[in-house]
Amino acid sequence: MTAGPTSAARPRNRRQLIIEAAGRAFSDVGYHAASMEKIAAGVGITAAALYRHFPNKYALFAECADVMADRLVAALAEVPPDGDLAEVLASVTRVSVAHRASGGVYRWEARYLDDEDRPRLRAKFAQVVGRVDEAVRAGRPLPDGRLRAVAALGVIGSIAMHHTSIAQRRCEELLLASALRVATSDPFTARDSARPIELPALPVPRTRRAEILAAAVPLFARDGFAHVTNGQIAEAVGLAPSALYRHYPGKVDILVAACLQAAGLLAQGAERSLREVTGPRAAVGALAATYVAYSFEHTALNSVAEAELPGLPADLRRSLVVAQREHIAVWEQQLRLVRPELDPRQARVLVHAGFGAVVEAGRELRWRDTPAHRDAVTALVVSALGV
Repeated sequence: MTAGPTSAARPRNRRQLIIEAAGRAFSDVGYHAASMEKIAAGVGITAAALYRHFPNKYALFAECADVMADRLVAALAEVPPDGDLAEVLASVTRVSVAHRASGGVYRWEARYLDDEDRPRLRAKFAQVVGRVDEAVRAGRPLPDGRLRAVAALGVIGSIAMHHTSIAQRRCEELLLASALRVATSDPFTARDSARPIELPALPVPRTRRAEILAAAVPLFARDGFAHVTNGQIAEAVGLAPSALYRHYPGKVDILVAACLQAAGLLAQGAERSLREVTGPRAAVGALAATYVAYSFEHTALNSVAEAELPGLPADLRRSLVVAQREHIAVWEQQLRLVRPELDPRQARVLVHAGFGAVVEAGRELRWRDTPAHRDAVTALVVSALGV
């Protein structure tokens, strides 16, 4: 009697295959929407077999977050101590592009780590930022080296936040060149001569529905959509939890309303900023200044829309994705007029790189909204785009 094929066919690197599949799932739909059954299916095993390697979803998630950080730390350890800025950024770029499908685990999902695991992950990424910061300061000695370092890392990490299809080598070249421009720029001496950006204001909550939305957004931003209860939202507006259903069918509908509000504000802001500009270069600058102003002025709303959109059901996500693509298409068109050597995919990658620079630079500045901070981050975006 011969042995069955199961044990013989089992790959020795099954644990690694599970981590890769889980990283893709967590990045694609978020921690709470990713199921162990779906992850197991991605590896071609049963959920029961998956539990032989990891006791629960959280343990798997925590290891995914660790693995991504460990890859970056290991890649930088291979760069000689006297390696220049280009070598340091190239090592980070190679790892980030090679594992773009799972890179989103850190960007938005690491907030779901518990108090014991979060400091360990932060310490690993602090190593990465510290090494890049050293290289940035050595390459361009200016007092704002750390800001340029995190913005450059934001450029590189942006590849995990979209699905633009592009050849790996070309993607690495684009992101490395963009990150180098950011890392060697002088953002605090740059001054935008364009007129001040005036964003449409958030509507004053004059109805219960609007009050609920206004109360829910900061809760979602602070704790994550899945961790916020109807009771917390209701308490914030002085209602009984059951009363929420008179205004929204469910909690997810409040999230959709927040995402639609974010998309509407950004689209209106972009339209306003382009009304009186002349020429594509000025248009790109206006779009950059508008996105930066929006990010600083509506930080909580923007973070909710960016972080929670992937986890929405497909039918609810569709119109939001369309709005997002339409906004990016405006950037893409103007950028290609300034840089005609770029094809649409390359331009799209760079637009997302600019968004990534805003996210990480804004976090570094703790989203303190000052004219100097807005100007500096806008300059970093323009550098990322190569305009």
